[in-house]
Amino acid sequence: MNQVSIEEHAVADSAAGPYALTTGPDGALWFTLVHSGEIGRLVPGEEPTSHRLDPTCGPTVITPGPDGALWFVEIAAGQLGRITPDGQITEFPLPDRTARPHAVTVDSDGTAWFTEWGGNRVGTITPDGTLTVHDLPTLHSEPHGIALGPDGAVWTALEIGALARIAPADSTT
Repeated sequence: MNQVSIEEHAVADSAAGPYALTTGPDGALWFTLVHSGEIGRLVPGEEPTSHRLDPTCGPTVITPGPDGALWFVEIAAGQLGRITPDGQITEFPLPDRTARPHAVTVDSDGTAWFTEWGGNRVGTITPDGTLTVHDLPTLHSEPHGIALGPDGAVWTALEIGALARIAPADSTT
């Protein structure tokens, strides 16, 4: 087995709960602090910084978009957020604030795709805030993870033990 070096970097009070992280377009590590309601940023070798949200919003997954901003979900607040590398935050409340958005991914057009595990839906939102939601065919399937697939479709992981493929109805892929 190859040897590895593992270093730990404190990014917040341990109760803040770092949850998910991604590399941002600025080369920094961006992460969510689910228990303290913050979005953090870390450049290795520097002190971490954070951007405060509502402390009870529960930010979970964060992902970069092609326009240089990052999208994140606020599971407890029922909304999505978008943050620019300079820290400008825009929040987008969902029509159903109890939908429990959980994960987000962004396609090459800059549209964010997200799961609503409490609402049994998958949704999209554009950078200008245009929101669309799509009901899943199986009740109580609880979509959690979401990713762009190699076939150009969006895929979501369902708690019922299945994966769902989401593509336009007229798609030939």
